Amino acid sequence: MSKTLSILASLALGLMAATAQAADQIKIFAAASVAPSIQKAGDLYKSGGKDVELVITPAASGALAKQIEAGAPADVFISADTKWMKYGVDKGFIDGASAYNLVGNSLVLVAAKDAAAAIDLADAKALPAALGQERLAVGEAKSVPAGAYAEAALKKLGLYDALAPHFAPAENVRVALQMVARGEAKFGIVYGTDAKAEPGVVVAATFPETSHDPIVYPIGLTKTAAPAAAAFLAFLKEAPAQAIFAAEGFTKPAQ
Repeated sequence: MSKTLSILASLALGLMAATAQAADQIKIFAAASVAPSIQKAGDLYKSGGKDVELVITPAASGALAKQIEAGAPADVFISADTKWMKYGVDKGFIDGASAYNLVGNSLVLVAAKDAAAAIDLADAKALPAALGQERLAVGEAKSVPAGAYAEAALKKLGLYDALAPHFAPAENVRVALQMVARGEAKFGIVYGTDAKAEPGVVVAATFPETSHDPIVYPIGLTKTAAPAAAAFLAFLKEAPAQAIFAAEGFTKPAQ
């Protein structure tokens, strides 16, 4: 083989390899609170011999939905509420037939570990008194489902008016969690799984399930999803993946 032909053959092989790798890449836009667990499930999936590359983008559900709508390349969308999944279906960028509720969660009040204090949420004066003039970290309700759940719960419990002036808005629930862990906010409202994953905080109270809508994480394929994405969605329903979610503190979802 001539040197020129050898170079061309090498280039062709390289192009074929790059194309195969791109075809097996799964781009996942995931709510920040579930993204680490999706990565663990993905690692298990790949350990079973699946030749795929998972590219996970974590952020607030609303921000992710808007990015996909604007043309960001994604195969899978995981929201922390049904609102943003419905938005994707209604706007035509999510395949509604592929969507299902993956996991559920709880809503908790957290405090820094060295400032632990149990709060009785049934006592309308307890949390405002404990907070004083300090800050309460919550997600931005318009784009962060955890923030919307928090606002609903506080209103249901008659605490919203007293606490709203002290909100420290966060771009996603994991940012709210870190604000508490770093001492930038005295309390924060996050998911139970977030509190479990962060050793720098403790749960000061758990919000009653009746104080907010059920917390569910719907997952679905985009209309432009790569073929490999559907197989991964199916795997996430199976027992090995569900065991990972359970170990991280997620619950069975409401259907």
